Order: sequence, then structure tokens, then C-alpha cells
Amino acid sequence: MSLEAWTVFALFWVVFVTTPGPNAVNCITNGMTRGFWKSLPAVAAILTQASLFLTLSALGVTALIAGNPAVFDAAKLIGAAVLIYLGIRGWMNAAKPVTLEGAGVTSVYFRALAIAVLNPKSVAGYLAAFTQFVQPDVAIGAQMWVIVPTALTLTALSYLGYTALGAGIGRAAIGAVFNVTVRRVMAACFIIYGLLLGSTSAPRIT
Repeated sequence: MSLEAWTVFALFWVVFVTTPGPNAVNCITNGMTRGFWKSLPAVAAILTQASLFLTLSALGVTALIAGNPAVFDAAKLIGAAVLIYLGIRGWMNAAKPVTLEGAGVTSVYFRALAIAVLNPKSVAGYLAAFTQFVQPDVAIGAQMWVIVPTALTLTALSYLGYTALGAGIGRAAIGAVFNVTVRRVMAACFIIYGLLLGSTSAPRIT
């Protein structure tokens, strides 16, 4: 991959992982309610999903999923239901006092992993990255040595940033009245993302 191609890919990935979505909302919420350090398993889960999707993209599996409307739609509806459920639960729990005690490491990790994996838009995003930036005349293995470290580094920086933002909000919000509003906004984002996700159409591969 040339320097020019790498620069374009890196810019694409920055936009891809910094555009607010379910992962970002989850990181902010975790930071608010658990603090920065106790929220790191969620970032590890997002990196697990990124590694998995990068591998699947390289193998062409995401193209197969995105090109099969039935499979894509099933995943879309499951993901939408999960996000709406989390949003409703978050809304109902918003009035509870913020504490830095929360679920265990395993629970935080697998919740974040479910949110990341059950988002079909990720399939489309990873597929777009590979169809636009992978050169067909160059061995995929050689290109992955550049793509994977770049993608994972930028992904980690983005969601660590969102987690730190949430932790800062959480410290300011502990015991404050506006905390309920902030947490309900986060919950509403999950519900909105779920509804939008449920209304999207499967991408068509031409």
C-alpha cells in the first residue's frame, strides 16, 4: 500500500470510528457510570470485534453477508432489538444515582461485544474499506500488515477518547441533578439507533 493510499485509508477510518454510534454511546455511558479504568474491557471488546471483522473482510465473508438480504436483515433486526432494549433499560435506570461500582469485567466486555457485533452497519463499513482500499493486484496478506495495525490503533484511540469523555461527565455528574438528563440522552440514542437500524435496507453488492 502506497503512502497516498494509506493516508486516504487512515482518514476514512478516522471518520468511520469517530462518527457517533452505538459503540461511542456505550463507551460514554460506561465511563459515566463506572469510571475510565473499569470501562476498558468495553474498549477491548470493540477491538475484538474490529479484529474479527477485519479478518472476515479479508476472507470475503462480510461481502457474502452483505450480499445476502435475508442474512443481513436478520442480523439487522436482532441488532436493532438489542439497542432498543438497552435504551429502554437505560432510560428506566437513569434516575438511579451514579456510582463507580458496576457490572463485572466479563459483563462489561460481553455487553460491549454484543453491541459492536450486532450492528450490521459495521459489516457495510468494513466492506466499504476493503472494496475501496485493498488493491486486488497485491497479496492481501501484505496489505493486512498495514491495514490491521492502522485500523486497530485508530479504533482504540477513538473509543478510549469516548470513554474518557464519559468518565469526565460522570465525575461532574455524581450527585448532580443534570445527571438524569445526560443518562436519558444516552439511553435515547440507543433507542434511536435501534429504530434507524431496523429501517435500513440491506446493501446490494454489484
